[in-house]
Amino acid sequence: MGCRERTTKRELLRVVAGTDGEGHPAVVPDPSGTAPGRGAHLHPTTACYEFAVRRKAFARALRVPGGLSDEPLAQHLARQQ
Repeated sequence: MGCRERTTKRELLRVVAGTDGEGHPAVVPDPSGTAPGRGAHLHPTTACYEFAVRRKAFARALRVPGGLSDEPLAQHLARQQ
């Protein structure tokens, strides 16, 4: 989704539309790949994440109208590195 490079599914991080801690719509990481709903995949790197943010790819890929907070995903990626 971010950099558009193709790779195996196990090397990517699945994200879904969910809610943040305050109940607002947000992009939520799904490392186990079992959350219900439409998902999208990106490399678990900050570079791929930042590219997806610049392209506003999350709302489009998850087919969610309006804006989505990407803070939960940013926090997850920061903990991973």
